[in-house]
Amino acid sequence: MNNIYTALFALSLTVALVVPATAQEDIKGSSDHPLFPKRMPGYYISNYRQQEFASYTFRTRPPTSVEGKHTQINYYLTDPSQHPGGLAIRRNYESAIKSAGGDVVYADEKVSVLKAKRDGADVWAEVRASTGRYVFLNIVECAPMEQVITADAIGTAIDRDGFIPLNIHFATGKAEIKPDSVPIIDEISALLKKRPDLKVGIEGHTDNTGTPGLNKSLSDARAKAVMNAVAARGIAPGRLDAVGHGQERPVADNRTEDGRAKNRRVEIVKR
Repeated sequence: MNNIYTALFALSLTVALVVPATAQEDIKGSSDHPLFPKRMPGYYISNYRQQEFASYTFRTRPPTSVEGKHTQINYYLTDPSQHPGGLAIRRNYESAIKSAGGDVVYADEKVSVLKAKRDGADVWAEVRASTGRYVFLNIVECAPMEQVITADAIGTAIDRDGFIPLNIHFATGKAEIKPDSVPIIDEISALLKKRPDLKVGIEGHTDNTGTPGLNKSLSDARAKAVMNAVAARGIAPGRLDAVGHGQERPVADNRTEDGRAKNRRVEIVKR
């Protein structure tokens, strides 16, 4: 009888080990985070949770608590014989964050804590992987600093300096203006309505990420998107022009994330 129970127990363990290996699809509603869009081969998302605002304590020394949009993603490797090892996984994420202009804040034999900027806001990430079979990823996106700009402030800067740089946000790699930047478009339009004799140029600029040709095209498309959005608010098209300079006219050091963020800008120039 004992031998039967032993055999059944061994069989149950075998089944328990085999079942996860067949479940290779990501759980419903999950996705990779935009900061790390390319996962390592063979992994699927076994757990996913997202909170619009929460606090998470990162395993630095001493620990660091960060508040913002929290995304938790757990990855599971289907075939344990294919795992690359925890160190290789963590190094992969560290390389990805450095490529995005970020830094490794802390690392030990089990965890790597990373930090970068996206759309002018800090993003923290923690990768836990020891054996390589499981990867636990926690990401907190801090709320970006709100840019308070008014029609009068835009007008004052243009009169004083001849131009004003504005941090208008676009969808990544596109000329689609993000909703959080619509109030800036409204203020540009309000200024032009208050000053009917004022004509302006809208000039797009990028950092040096990517190729010069693509950056030139993207900055031109973004400048025209802003121009069209302003014109759609009742401003005569003849008072506006748009051009993209790409990465040709940096105002800061492209070797740092802060510098690249300053170079990604739209300037309103007095004509």
